Amino acid sequence: MSMLRRRKGSAPPELPVGAGAVGVAEEEEKKAERVPATRQKKAKWSCVDNCCWFIGCVCSAWWLLLFLYNAMPASFPQYVTEAITGPLPDPPGLKLKKEGLTARHPVVFVPGIVTGGLELWEGHQCADGLFRKRLWGGTFGEVYKRPLCWVEHMSLDNETGLDPSGIRIRPVTGLVAADYFAPGYFVWAVLIANLARIGYEEKTMYMAAYDWRLSFQNTEVRDKTLSRIKSNIELMVSTNGGKKVVVIPHSMGVLYFLHFMKWVEVPRPMGGGGGSDWCARHVKAVMNIGGPFLGVPKAVAGLFSAEAKDVAFARAIAPGVLDSDLLGLQTLQHVMRMTRTWDSTMSMIPKGGDTIWGGLDWAPEEGSECSFKKPKHNDSQVAEDVKAEKVVPPLDHSNYGRLVSFGKDVSVAPPSTIERIEFRDAIKGNNFAAANASCDVWNEYHEMGWGGIKAVADYKVYTASSILDLLHFVAPKMMQRGGTHFSYGIADDLSDPKYQHYKHWSNPLETTLPDAPEMEIYSMYGVGIPTERSYVYKISSSSECNIPFQIDTSAEAGTEGSCLKGGVHSVDGDETVPVLSAGFMCAKGWRGRTRFNPSGMRTYVREYDHAPPSNLLEGRGTQSGAHVDIMGNFALIEDVIRVAAGATGEELGGDQVHSGIFKWSEKIDLPL
Repeated sequence: MSMLRRRKGSAPPELPVGAGAVGVAEEEEKKAERVPATRQKKAKWSCVDNCCWFIGCVCSAWWLLLFLYNAMPASFPQYVTEAITGPLPDPPGLKLKKEGLTARHPVVFVPGIVTGGLELWEGHQCADGLFRKRLWGGTFGEVYKRPLCWVEHMSLDNETGLDPSGIRIRPVTGLVAADYFAPGYFVWAVLIANLARIGYEEKTMYMAAYDWRLSFQNTEVRDKTLSRIKSNIELMVSTNGGKKVVVIPHSMGVLYFLHFMKWVEVPRPMGGGGGSDWCARHVKAVMNIGGPFLGVPKAVAGLFSAEAKDVAFARAIAPGVLDSDLLGLQTLQHVMRMTRTWDSTMSMIPKGGDTIWGGLDWAPEEGSECSFKKPKHNDSQVAEDVKAEKVVPPLDHSNYGRLVSFGKDVSVAPPSTIERIEFRDAIKGNNFAAANASCDVWNEYHEMGWGGIKAVADYKVYTASSILDLLHFVAPKMMQRGGTHFSYGIADDLSDPKYQHYKHWSNPLETTLPDAPEMEIYSMYGVGIPTERSYVYKISSSSECNIPFQIDTSAEAGTEGSCLKGGVHSVDGDETVPVLSAGFMCAKGWRGRTRFNPSGMRTYVREYDHAPPSNLLEGRGTQSGAHVDIMGNFALIEDVIRVAAGATGEELGGDQVHSGIFKWSEKIDLPL
């Protein structure tokens, strides 16, 4: 037996080839199964493994960066920026503090459209848990979580222009109402911080927040906002040694405060009962920033087709996405339904008709430069050799007076060659409405019919005067509601009692400035950025549920430096408000003693030439002229602080002009 035993450690006996070979193979397979998993070959990762690994790396990197951000010294970002760009200039508040300036006149901020926060006080069941949470401003989280509920609550009643039943949304109060529009996106915050550097604080600064969706008079009817502004200004004057306030409105807030200045004079109950000398006793200066005094063409595009240049560009890149039922949403239709209930948007329809904006064959800005490209620098000085090599851009021959044209050829054709079919008395068919019976987003286009849509396109071209008839035709209920609050003409006789009605108070061509000869009015705005002036349209080829008109993004001039790009004719401005609207009243309409400025108060035009940031570290730039970014413009902030500290317009240097506003104003034949 011992001979048969295998010695310990000896090799196994060889098996004969044949039947025993199968048994060996089976035994080897069993041994392989007993080998630990770590000794086996690694399996390939699946897509799920890769995704988990990627998400884990991103999260780890995010937490690491967040830790480093909170751990680093507060001065580190500035150190890095200065290491790359060189020393940064002192903020205006610090600079002027070194000069010895201190807080003097109380300041009042009047925010514009969409920049003020709105919060929920009462809502429907879908808004449970949102009491006193911001539905506008902040993170906009509810837009993504429950978009249809958000649209329902942000819309006003289509008949009254006030709150729908069971819904109450009110403006956020205090400086936080409009210091930031969203986290990291400043509006008034930079100006507030610089004012604080020379001694301003909460008791000498007041944010005149209001519900910017409402018509101006309805903010008083519902919230008593105008009365609150009046009492707060009176309180600030009385508690600061009788020093008058400096009012700083921005964007639509310019029109809102223009309305207020007339309201406060008019006897109660329609007005505030302050008397004709109220402004003279309480207001030192009104420093209007980016003011759409005469309206903006952008408002026409928004009301007509719920789009502007940026939206039209997005539709061209992804046709049908914004109009489709993707995820159950018809985005543009919901936007139109909501914004057409905001009466405030109608305050920015162009005013003054063809007299101001031009007609079929002329416009004040005709022949203007269309090249807006500027070198990326943040220096106030430009090298002499750069100036010497400056190339004069080609002049534009666009006819800006044609605010809406159906077809590129119509937008430039001689007036005598355009065959127009009258649309005002066209019969609206009902086939379009019938086809839209299943559409869940109602707007007034559903009541036009294909006959009405064709009639609009067959008229071919619309000027500032016929635009009003166009909007009455496509949205009669909206315009009927808005017509009780706003007017867009030019007064023949300002002493006519009809101009005492509040619908004229926000139109500078139908009302007078206060009797306050010592008060100053400034128009402060950016220039050097292409700004929408007129549009080329086409009938939409989308389904019946969609908006029947859209900007024709294929309309291009085809020449370098042209003002027609993507169906939009551009002029000089701040990207939202054309120079003509922002500057005309202070350049001519109110300049000196005119029928619109009977007391002859002094007016100043202060333009800020746009210079984009030279790199990403500079954020939105300190020399920006863009409509909102200009609120961080160091030169503008310095002007505001100097006036608040007691300076006059003459001490600032008077007018500061880079555009052709004075030349364009002279082309406008307006009796003064």
